[in-house]
Amino acid sequence: MISIIVAIAENGVIGDKNALLWNIKEDMRRFRTTTTGHPVIMGRKTYESIGRPLPKRTNVVITRGDSEFEGCLVAHSIEEAVKMFSPDEEVFIIGGAQIYKQALPLADKLYLTVVHRSYEGDTSFPEIDYSEWQEVAREEFERGEEYDGAFTFIDLERK
Repeated sequence: MISIIVAIAENGVIGDKNALLWNIKEDMRRFRTTTTGHPVIMGRKTYESIGRPLPKRTNVVITRGDSEFEGCLVAHSIEEAVKMFSPDEEVFIIGGAQIYKQALPLADKLYLTVVHRSYEGDTSFPEIDYSEWQEVAREEFERGEEYDGAFTFIDLERK
């Protein structure tokens, strides 16, 4: 099963200059809890922004080049990365924008954090056709522990 996990501003922005635009502890906790024990697939730029393999997860970095990333498996396409794992295993796509765009048509589930604010940034999530998805869970927050703004966790499964 292919799952995408992402935090998106109201205007679709997910980052700027290879960095997150917000620090929402609840979102980071959800990311860690949801992905721990599962493979995570990311692009080279996302790996570089994190700076290390994520613990307690098999990390796969997609790159066009012949680079190696310590503690990570390397693939040259989203299809190659996904084929490294059993179809029964939940595999998480964790970014960036190009990888999300390639993975969205293949995804079975979306774990969204919608940040109820618009941000300026150079990276956006691809357009989601919500008619293809069914909401299975929602949790709304008026503000975070340290983030002074509203956000919502939404889980969607492909119809």
